[in-house]
Amino acid sequence: MSDSIILGIESSCDDTSAAIIKGNCILSNIAANQAIHKEYGGVVPELASRAHQQNIIPVVEKSITKANIQQNAISAIGFTRGPGLLGSLLVGTSFAKSLAMSLNVPLIEVNHLQAHILAHFIEDANPMPPQFPFLCLTVSGGHTMIVLVKDYFDMEIIGKTIDDAAGEAFDKIGKIFDLDYPAGPIIDRLAKEGNPDAFTFNKPRMENYDYSFSGIKTSVLYFIQKEVRKNPDFIKENLNDLCASVQRTIVEILMAKLEKAAKELNVKEVAIAGGVSANSALRKAMEDNHEKLGWNIYIPKFEYTTDNAAMIAMVAQLKYERGEFTDMKTSATAKYDL
Repeated sequence: MSDSIILGIESSCDDTSAAIIKGNCILSNIAANQAIHKEYGGVVPELASRAHQQNIIPVVEKSITKANIQQNAISAIGFTRGPGLLGSLLVGTSFAKSLAMSLNVPLIEVNHLQAHILAHFIEDANPMPPQFPFLCLTVSGGHTMIVLVKDYFDMEIIGKTIDDAAGEAFDKIGKIFDLDYPAGPIIDRLAKEGNPDAFTFNKPRMENYDYSFSGIKTSVLYFIQKEVRKNPDFIKENLNDLCASVQRTIVEILMAKLEKAAKELNVKEVAIAGGVSANSALRKAMEDNHEKLGWNIYIPKFEYTTDNAAMIAMVAQLKYERGEFTDMKTSATAKYDL
């Protein structure tokens, strides 16, 4: 891999992030989070794009300073073109184009979902990178899919959610439990103190490798409504067990399809990516399958699971080596196929 130095910029949702990569070694990976969305129980697009405008210059400056490089050492600028919130993406895209023009360096567009998957090729993401072909369960607040990765830029979605994403299900169920947003990490923390077998919730019966998570949300809602009528303090008295049971159910749904795909396609190289790949129960299930099914598993470092610019810089580096540059006429897009 070349020693070119690339600045990556990520602004697809509510995190403004910038990273510097040299080869496949991350020199800096800076992110500014937006706490304001907690008040609203979810990301407010207009507020997100305003916060990106405030954060992007200091985040990029801090990234360059931490990497201990000069601006003129940058070989190219990679940015998230999509998918994501259009207003947020426009901020990152516009800034990347302006900076690339001022430095007279190439511009490289990156697919956010590809970046989650290819984060596994960052030098310190895993002891060893995955071998092609591998399966990657890409699971976050906005997306849940099983991807067959045949090469860096040859990917096929073989299964996906037909409704809610897994991370979205965690957040919506968290709202039922009156937890703060984002609820996924809170449920994970509380679940460690609970009994995962305390309660049973419905699992969908989906064909092929597809997912559905709207059913478990409805199942939890009806169950809670029924129990709270009998005991108004039911949630408070059983919160840890409820979180553990919900988490177990969602992880079992995710793993069942991943196991089916690995078996039927005869693939032993299996990875997870995206925000929900930080979930401790999902990581444990992957480790169990390393022992039980002989999988070679790839679980990213926590800092590469959430939306981050290191993964954008990694994809930009791979594209830079291939001379895949982007025209300055490019524009952000809310939908961007893998």
